[in-house]
Amino acid sequence: MREVHVCRLLPLLLLLVLAAGMVWARGFLVQRVSTHLEQGVYRLDADIEYGLSEANLEAMRNGVPITVELEMEVRRRRDWLWDVTEASLRQRYRLEYHALSGQYLVSNLNSGERKGFPTLGTATDYLGRIRDFPLLDSSLLEPGGQYYGRLRVSLDIEALPAPLRPVAYFSADWRLASDWYRWPL
Repeated sequence: MREVHVCRLLPLLLLLVLAAGMVWARGFLVQRVSTHLEQGVYRLDADIEYGLSEANLEAMRNGVPITVELEMEVRRRRDWLWDVTEASLRQRYRLEYHALSGQYLVSNLNSGERKGFPTLGTATDYLGRIRDFPLLDSSLLEPGGQYYGRLRVSLDIEALPAPLRPVAYFSADWRLASDWYRWPL
């Protein structure tokens, strides 16, 4: 008799585990970061995965743009004191759905550059593939110092329309951010 109940519960348990996995998969993930020195400038390459929530997607379909912020830091390691931030940079992008054209638009809010994409997947792939980004002039670093970089990405709740912000502050669907990704410079 108990074997029958366990067999009936097994599909339900499997469904719950799969649903929990889908919830855990939502969010932003910095997968890889590296820098290379080219003509005295450290250039950054990064791969980032953007897992937007259903609430984010619904808001975009209704005309609400989503702003994503990349925070980059170069830090100097110190033996007896806290590490010190030598340089920091914020790069901001706006992702929005343009209903009339059926395209997703990505705007670089720092440079003003704007590109259109036919699908959300191609837009987030573009956002997630950073290549040859000028991070820091090498002359700003002390020779022989031990340096490392950190990068994280987050959804900017403050850039949302005012009526949506209170909901966003208290909802996990809107508090999307990666952990700091650290790499040697």
